[in-house]
Amino acid sequence: MKNYLAFVFPGQGSQYVGMGKALLETVSDAAHVFSVAEELTGLPLKKLCIEGPMEELTQVENLQPCLTAVEIICCMAAKNTGLKAEATAGHSLGEYPALWAAGVISLEDTFKLVHARGRLMKEVGDKNPGAMAAVIGLSRKELEELITPLAKKGILVLANHNSPEQIVVTGETAIVGDLCKEAKAKRARAIPLKVSGAYHSPLMEEASRHFSAILDKVSFCKPEIPIYSNVTASPESDPEEIKDLLKKQICSPVRWYEIVINMDRDGISNFIELGPKKVLGNLIRKCLPEESASVFQGEDPENLKACLREIT
Repeated sequence: MKNYLAFVFPGQGSQYVGMGKALLETVSDAAHVFSVAEELTGLPLKKLCIEGPMEELTQVENLQPCLTAVEIICCMAAKNTGLKAEATAGHSLGEYPALWAAGVISLEDTFKLVHARGRLMKEVGDKNPGAMAAVIGLSRKELEELITPLAKKGILVLANHNSPEQIVVTGETAIVGDLCKEAKAKRARAIPLKVSGAYHSPLMEEASRHFSAILDKVSFCKPEIPIYSNVTASPESDPEEIKDLLKKQICSPVRWYEIVINMDRDGISNFIELGPKKVLGNLIRKCLPEESASVFQGEDPENLKACLREIT
């Protein structure tokens, strides 16, 4: 793959009240997406996306299907514009709309899964409180050297390797706090994340176990385009292997930096972020040498047209 385009989908943290509003008026199937999602979840997803309030939108059990709906509509808009992806990937929750985009799971099953995933993560997060923090300015090796002694006190692990020097840690609240203090002592930035649990850590093991039973009931198809897994950072093509990797994803680190490097290695030089804001686009720019990749934001119809002009 040379100079090809990847559809990439962000995870939690990209949301804002009003997200997707511009596309609701331009994507003919947008109403159908929200109708299916609301029927399967029993949640007022369209109202939460457009009107909020933010405190309700950001509750994990609401946010996961809300973001998924907006990202699927962004993907529909991209395809309607004439954009065609040669590969796809998503960051954490974003892996589910990526699976839909690759033809692995149906629209209905996508919402069944993200609804269950959000509910289980909230329940287990309430039962086993934890925290997450983004550390900026330390290499992975430097951060691991800080984590090793602190992890002897309890659970503390890497959650997301987002870019060469932006890594998220996750674990027990007090130990994450200790890590933040030590990182700042090394002149790094340590930013606590506004989340309700220690996602991508062993504290989510119960959620992973229950979610695995739900995954077993869903039919997965062979991907129509390569989809890069959060767990392996590599393109996966076997439906059952993809399903098994999703069972591990809730407790495993998101290897986003490696995904971007591997996509670049495989000849993908254009990326369009299909979802709110520019979180993944900014990370991709930090992962790859300047000028080696073109990154676009796909929430706005005009941005989609600009992307098409640029790559054709």
